[in-house]
Amino acid sequence: MRPTGLLHLGHYHGVLKNWINLQHEYECFFFAADWHALTTNYDDPSLIEQSTWDMVIDWLAVGISPGSAKMFIQSQVPEHAELHTLLSMITPLGWLERVPTYKDQQEQLKEKDLATYGFLGYPLLQSADILVYKAGMVPVGEDQVAHVELTREVARRFNHLYGRESGFEDKAEQAITKMGKKNATMFRELRRKYQEQGDEESLEIAQALLDSQQNISIGDKERLYGYLEGSGKIILPEPQALLAPASKMPGLDGQKMSKSYNNTISLREAPDDVVKKLRTMPTDPARVRRDDPGDPAKCPVWQFHQVYSDLKTQDWVQEGCRHASIGCVECKQPVIDAVLAELEPIQQRASEYRDDMTAVRGIIEEGTEAAREVASDTMDSVRKAMGIAYL
Repeated sequence: MRPTGLLHLGHYHGVLKNWINLQHEYECFFFAADWHALTTNYDDPSLIEQSTWDMVIDWLAVGISPGSAKMFIQSQVPEHAELHTLLSMITPLGWLERVPTYKDQQEQLKEKDLATYGFLGYPLLQSADILVYKAGMVPVGEDQVAHVELTREVARRFNHLYGRESGFEDKAEQAITKMGKKNATMFRELRRKYQEQGDEESLEIAQALLDSQQNISIGDKERLYGYLEGSGKIILPEPQALLAPASKMPGLDGQKMSKSYNNTISLREAPDDVVKKLRTMPTDPARVRRDDPGDPAKCPVWQFHQVYSDLKTQDWVQEGCRHASIGCVECKQPVIDAVLAELEPIQQRASEYRDDMTAVRGIIEEGTEAAREVASDTMDSVRKAMGIAYL
């Protein structure tokens, strides 16, 4: 996540609640992408450091746990930059120029000079962020699927160029024999079906068979993944996009909640300010007077009810609005109560972390150390494959 400062309800409902669940299902790496922030804010980086710490505090406050996930700051793991540099040697320029967000952001940020390599190359830096951990899944929204697909293409090209080690097929065949006679026969048959008939189910079964093998090394497994697919040794596995649930959290004006729209409620918003913002939210323009009937579908407050209210309350809103039996101020009160109740424990934890920055820095240092250990192993295999290990 790019550090943009204090997080808001849109971040919480759109991303962080999903992360909280994922950290208990997968080995997760969550990092503050401060280098990515420089791609558009290189001319004024003064806020990046404080924004990074504010963001980390908010992560901790909502329930991202250092015991369940690795949290760190991108620039503190230089392996990201090294892999980015090496991948830039093999990535065609056209691949970067066709990334949808490249031209979209240039249009949206016309006031900035984005004719830099950093901006053009940031999707490749994202690829390095993913591949340096050999990530299997990347939690993204639909707008980021193209970035994951670029990462898959880059990994595929890398493996094609550098995975053809000397004696690859002989080593692969030797690895198959280590699986035992029955499993070896099954693996060869599944490989034949996939390569001759394009049978995707055979590929999936064979990959699962490899995953279950306990008596072959990681290197042999990676070799056999490539042998199975008809390529070389899989040095950088291709990740899959793990689509995050679509966020239903609107902004105060009914648009997407975003700082650029000035329609947010931050996770650390003072309670009085929360109440004021919600009470002054726009409503259905047809309800000029208290006894004018309205349509909840035309009211931003209804979108908040869909996030925060139970079905009984939602029915009360529908009935009361359409028949003018409740006023807009009355309709907003359950939302106000629910938002304040949601924010109270988050703000309490944020205050505790803000008052103990030594602990926060310790969590990041520990996460950085764990991340660098994994990233370093990946870079060892990348350097060997490219012939620049030297030791």
